[in-house]
Amino acid sequence: MRGREDEWTDLMRSAMAGDDAAYHRLLKAVTPVLRAAARRGLARAGQPPDQAEDIVQEILLAVHLKRHTWDSEAPFAPWLFAIGRNKLIDTLRRRGKRVFVNIDDFAETLPGEAPQETASAGEVAAQLGTLPQRQRDVLQSIAVEAASIKDTAAKFSMSEGAVRVALHRGLAALTAKLRDH
Repeated sequence: MRGREDEWTDLMRSAMAGDDAAYHRLLKAVTPVLRAAARRGLARAGQPPDQAEDIVQEILLAVHLKRHTWDSEAPFAPWLFAIGRNKLIDTLRRRGKRVFVNIDDFAETLPGEAPQETASAGEVAAQLGTLPQRQRDVLQSIAVEAASIKDTAAKFSMSEGAVRVALHRGLAALTAKLRDH
């Protein structure tokens, strides 16, 4: 899978540099993968797979029209699969269905990055204790107690914006402390 994704990225880079043959090879390579993913997505949504080809054409058209938005430093496959997922969702919405479509439908099995080391609960608790009280309270309420932003704001007599800021700052500080630790 990784080799194929690297090949697609290289082909797209060449295509963006003006190589029409590379662009043609790229589209030819991704089409069967997109077709299979569209069929799987329709089937998972309980829909007949008869519109898979229409979805594939919409994806290819979107790739063509939006290719200038692709970051040539990034891998091509996640960008392509995001477009595919969105086109499938658009099709399902037009049919009146609200369905969650997992990106895995379009990635078969996208290899993830190697899992990062996770901190133990004790390390997290120790570092959490070093945060300012307000950030600690907000993180505890939202991350541990699963309270909403609104409920946390009411609980601590804060605005929802202030809760979001405290949450963001607390998470950033905690991440930095755990990374350095």
